[in-house]
Amino acid sequence: MGFVKMAKRHGNVVSRHALVIACRILINCLGLFDFDDYMGSMIFWLITLGLAVAIVALLVSALLAARSEKSAVSAAESDIALYKDQLNDVERDLARGVLSEDEAKTARTEVARRLLDADKRASARPALSAGQSLPALAMVTLFVLGGTFGLYAYFGAPGYGDLPMTARLDAIETARAERPSQTEAEAVARDLLPPVSEAPQDFQDQMARLRAALEERPDDVRGLTLLAQFEARLGNYTAARQAQERLVQAKGDTDTLADRQRLLDIMVFAAGGYVSPEAEAVLDVILQEVPNSGAALYYLGLSEAQAGRADLAFPIWRRLLETSGPDAPWFDAIRAEIGDLAATAGVRYDPPEVFGPSAEDIAAAQELDAETRRDMIQNMVSGLAARLADEGGPPEDWARLIRSLGVLGQDERAFAIAEEARVVFERDAGALALINAAQAAALGDR
Repeated sequence: MGFVKMAKRHGNVVSRHALVIACRILINCLGLFDFDDYMGSMIFWLITLGLAVAIVALLVSALLAARSEKSAVSAAESDIALYKDQLNDVERDLARGVLSEDEAKTARTEVARRLLDADKRASARPALSAGQSLPALAMVTLFVLGGTFGLYAYFGAPGYGDLPMTARLDAIETARAERPSQTEAEAVARDLLPPVSEAPQDFQDQMARLRAALEERPDDVRGLTLLAQFEARLGNYTAARQAQERLVQAKGDTDTLADRQRLLDIMVFAAGGYVSPEAEAVLDVILQEVPNSGAALYYLGLSEAQAGRADLAFPIWRRLLETSGPDAPWFDAIRAEIGDLAATAGVRYDPPEVFGPSAEDIAAAQELDAETRRDMIQNMVSGLAARLADEGGPPEDWARLIRSLGVLGQDERAFAIAEEARVVFERDAGALALINAAQAAALGDR
């Protein structure tokens, strides 16, 4: 009997382990097939059905094991009744003189021992009755099978072909290589952008003279600079982009980071916010010279997002958002979009707390008199300086503090902060360029 019970228990354990192993094998098989869409879809459903059946079988085996235990309990209860009868038989045999007192005592001890053992087996675990287990089996089967296919029908895409990661990445790169050019994007965006402004007649005459002069002197840097600015101001962004491109070419090796940054801004705006292959080429040049350029990193993240690579765009924008001050031109744009971008990338992300004046603070400051406004700015600058002293911060915040101190006329303090920032970012060429530019803007030749 002991061997039979042990075999049953081991059989249940082995069967459960076998089902678990089978489930794991089936799951691993999901990534091993490489058939056409039809066969792949059929195999997927077969594997799904197999997994569901395996899980049902695992649950059913547990219920059947409970029924087996119920049978064992019933047998134990029969043994109890039998041993009680045997005790009564011992007493009768003792009364008739068939057994001596010692023999009766020995028999009673043995029967009592068997009775206690049977009682333990009878009270070991309550189990489902046959009438209860059959409905339970049906409910488990319906719940697992129905729930599996119901949830997949609701959340999944039945009939949708297999699309492995490599195929998706290849499709993205193909689409990136075939995306519209700057000229094509501008043609589409022209109807979406605000119309060209109607300028006063004297301004139009000046523009005509400027264009005529540039036809005679096409490499005139001053004229191209004015033309790019005025065309953008009128809303003629394609002409502004062309003028800025001519300006960068005319300057040659003497063109500045600001020239290329302005070209990139105009290109993206003229294309309706789209980063074209030509704009991306300008972007690459900027990042090679200044890897931490905030504006360039913003456009890099935008380009990756437009290409469908949220997984690459999100970390770029996250770092830029977390290392920029609220006055950065890209700050509000990133903050408005990064939640959806993170969700697309499969990341749960909450943007950091904003430090610095809010839009309401700025609007309120415009209504104050000069002295009060100066005090308000001084308080904000003091808060920024205290945060940088206690916690540190990105180079953009240091540059903002330097410029603010220059506006307040605190030249010595601005110079000291610039020197401190250069020590902090001594190994970061991009940050040093930003600090130097802020000092030049704040102090000039002073």
